[in-house]
Amino acid sequence: MHWKYLPEQSYADTVSKTLSTNAVASGWEGHLKGSSGYRRILAGLALAGVATFAQLYSTQAVLPLMAADLHITAAEAALTISLATVGLAVTVLPWSFVADRIGRVRAMAIGITAATVFGLLVPLAPNMPVLLGLRTLEGMALGGIPAIAIAYLNEEVSRIHTALAAGSYVAGTTLGGLAGRLVAGPVGELWGWRSAALAVSLLATVSAVLFLVLVPKQRRFRPAPAGGFRGAMRTLGRHSANPKLLALYIQAFLLMGGFVAVYNYLGFRLHADPFALPGTLVSLIFLAYLSGTVSSRWGAGLTLRFGRRNVLLAGIGIMAGGLALTALDNLVVILLGLVVFTGGFFAAHSVGAGWTGAIAVDGRAQAASLYNLSYYLGSSVIGWAGGLVFQAFGWQALALSLTALACTTAVITAVVHRSPAGAPAG
Repeated sequence: MHWKYLPEQSYADTVSKTLSTNAVASGWEGHLKGSSGYRRILAGLALAGVATFAQLYSTQAVLPLMAADLHITAAEAALTISLATVGLAVTVLPWSFVADRIGRVRAMAIGITAATVFGLLVPLAPNMPVLLGLRTLEGMALGGIPAIAIAYLNEEVSRIHTALAAGSYVAGTTLGGLAGRLVAGPVGELWGWRSAALAVSLLATVSAVLFLVLVPKQRRFRPAPAGGFRGAMRTLGRHSANPKLLALYIQAFLLMGGFVAVYNYLGFRLHADPFALPGTLVSLIFLAYLSGTVSSRWGAGLTLRFGRRNVLLAGIGIMAGGLALTALDNLVVILLGLVVFTGGFFAAHSVGAGWTGAIAVDGRAQAASLYNLSYYLGSSVIGWAGGLVFQAFGWQALALSLTALACTTAVITAVVHRSPAGAPAG
């Protein structure tokens, strides 16, 4: 999955003002590009991204194998994804509060260590309830990475180089998301889903150890005051009542939910007749994530000319067009539709994530965190519920349902984010 435009990117863009009190250091302006500390931060956070997102979606490439081995339905197998992402979603805010008190590096070390331990236990799960419990705990531990990594980066890297450094971190999330799926697919085909989960966990373990070795100690962190939590909660309440922000949170929930549902269940369709593709080939569909690399930057550039609202709506329209192509029974057309769908999603999502910080006048970190929460909850809820539609009515019904969600998002965006006559919105 192309994680470089996940809410973590928006978080990087929006927390700098909020963190200003923590970024005060006498005379020292942060690690400069080319310095040893800067290189260690980039390498360490990239490895943290690999460890996090390789584990989070590690079972997605082997869901059909898991369903067959455990004699469960597609929707039940998808719970291994949904419960991990809901665990991450509900802990993003708590982890950020913890990091404000005990420090960024310490909090990330605790989270990544705990997630690695739970990940190594997943292949040993004796039954489905234990498996789901471990995946939930794994996701909860992983919530400590996206919640904290960009805050740490903004404090420790020179201000003029933070954007470049953030790019390295989110590149690691991209690599991790793809690596977890591309490793799991072939290994699962040869030795089963448990071996696939173990292989991904070992990859994450190596990445986590290297992260702990490389990441420099924090030098600019200042613990948050005791009253900071209450103030943050009041800010969250204000953001939740802002119609323009609420529309973006709904967009994150619905679009990400539909996106994960497509990738959760398309593998089942391609694994079955008439396509009957082996697991190794099915896992290659995740390479379509790379289309988001182009579409996200392309979409962001177009906002300067056409406005955020128009580009976001165009991205949603492209998603719907790609979904329509996947409903056909031609393999080449389905894969083309997946690439188009994925590109449209990341174009829309990159605009929505960045727009959150632009709308929030204050408390931008909290605004981005709510976007994170909505994003991962959508992944969890719709990513699972889509399986019920798929099982009962087939792929075409699922594609139609997800198109309806995309259209709902488009209507909400068009109504709430109106622009002055003759001016591009955003």
